Amino acid sequence: MLRYSITFLVIAIIAAILGFGGIAGAAASIAQILFVLFLILFVVSLIFGRRNPA
Repeated sequence: MLRYSITFLVIAIIAAILGFGGIAGAAASIAQILFVLFLILFVVSLIFGRRNPA
């Protein structure tokens, strides 16, 4: 998921350089949403992934 976020960020940067403002904004928004989702899932996996089988 982090890979997709970085991919959309690169697409947004390239689109912004080439002057496609709408596409750049949309790609940046998607990248931001994916990054926040990645962070949430990462924190949840850190909290619930450390269970010791007793």
